[in-house]
Amino acid sequence: MSPQPPFYRLLAIAVAVLGGTPAIAGDLFPGPVEARVVRVIDGDTFVAEAHVWPGQTVTVSVRLRGVDAPEIRSRCEKEKMAGKTSRNALERLIGNTTVQIRNIGGDKYYGRVLADVTTQEGEGLAAHLLQRALVRTYAGGKRTSTCG
Repeated sequence: MSPQPPFYRLLAIAVAVLGGTPAIAGDLFPGPVEARVVRVIDGDTFVAEAHVWPGQTVTVSVRLRGVDAPEIRSRCEKEKMAGKTSRNALERLIGNTTVQIRNIGGDKYYGRVLADVTTQEGEGLAAHLLQRALVRTYAGGKRTSTCG
């Protein structure tokens, strides 16, 4: 398969960011797309500037595929603390760095994408956080609280 032309990358990312599903792109845009991390929101979501075209970026929230972090805004103190711990770990891992985003798809929340994300060294973020028990596996649906 030949690499996709740059305009196709731009179209697929723009449509994913805007919450649509382009028929020509299929369910997932394979990437990779290089993105500079702007800010870590919590243990499974960050804001990035995706480099979709030479000199062009799209700012987008990216949720890590396959994991769920404890909620920082929980009423349960145990979950709040676990949420802050997972956010801080993700911040140390990718804060102010460049990452690679692959298998990019729409998320249930407008403006956010769901993706596989790796560091520039090729380490998968979801696997890294799972190995350290900072997040749980997640395949969609209703999430369960850390507090029960």
